[in-house]
Amino acid sequence: RSMKAWLETAMLASVVKRALKVALLVGSMLAVINHGDVVLAGAVTATVWTKIALTFLVPYCVATFASVQAIRQQRVN
Repeated sequence: RSMKAWLETAMLASVVKRALKVALLVGSMLAVINHGDVVLAGAVTATVWTKIALTFLVPYCVATFASVQAIRQQRVN
């Protein structure tokens, strides 16, 4: 149960593909909810772009973590 094994699982094509889909869907919804008004007003700053990027990064990380943990649990059983 090393970090290397965890990262290898996290980089499996199926895990990355699933996490990207989740990030795109959830990140888009959250970006519109949290930053849509600023984007529509044309007042986007570097800070806002950073926040928007993190809005997509967080669901990617959560989906990756959940997938890796599920795969590891299946391998144990």
